[in-house]
Amino acid sequence: MNYQLLWKSAIFSVSSMMAMSAVQAAPLNVMTEDYPPFNMQGEGGKIVGLSTEVVEELFKRAGVEYKLTLMPWKRAYEDTLGTPNTALYSTTRTPEREALFKWVGPLVNNNWVFFSSSTANITVSSLDDAKQYSVGGYNGDAAAEYLKAQGFTKLQLAANDTANVKKLEAGRIDLWATGQYLAPYLANKEKVASPKQVFVFKETQMSLAFNKDTPDELITRLNEILAAMKADGTIDKINAKYQ
Repeated sequence: MNYQLLWKSAIFSVSSMMAMSAVQAAPLNVMTEDYPPFNMQGEGGKIVGLSTEVVEELFKRAGVEYKLTLMPWKRAYEDTLGTPNTALYSTTRTPEREALFKWVGPLVNNNWVFFSSSTANITVSSLDDAKQYSVGGYNGDAAAEYLKAQGFTKLQLAANDTANVKKLEAGRIDLWATGQYLAPYLANKEKVASPKQVFVFKETQMSLAFNKDTPDELITRLNEILAAMKADGTIDKINAKYQ
């Protein structure tokens, strides 16, 4: 019997188990973007917002140790796809993304809307109506991806959604495709007239997306806790702060 080989195999197995335990014991790396009022940077650099409050209460009840990081959406999305022990919010759960992550949610509702400038006279009653106009979105956003798939050819994608506030105001785009809460928030922040809601083109919900290596037991437990938060009125109380 090759005892040396057995000894090396045993050492490798123990080392692998220790490494796995270390990864599981490390704080969960939870990433998000600046997407008010759901997730954003507040005073002193603290990450705040509607979704953030839901996530913090969820992990508190679950006893999950974590750290929050704010970064550009595309980078956060790719990091969560490829790195174990990571999660990302607020993530729209689409058919294209369904198999890429494990999901806890929904955290919040967030309808996608076409907005025009406050002075424009644009009427839209369907997606086809909107295709004649130049439409602003941003790179990696689910709403922009959806419009691409629907055959929109006049999309103008910015690095982030804040850029679309001034593009709309300056007439560089006709419509802005974004979340129903985000447009008025950003307009107020940038001190421009609040844009006009033209057409709700999709009703959506946003969730926590976890890397595929996340244990199923954790996903099940978090979904159970989130359901309890909805049942006991916690989610409604958090939502009320932002209405």
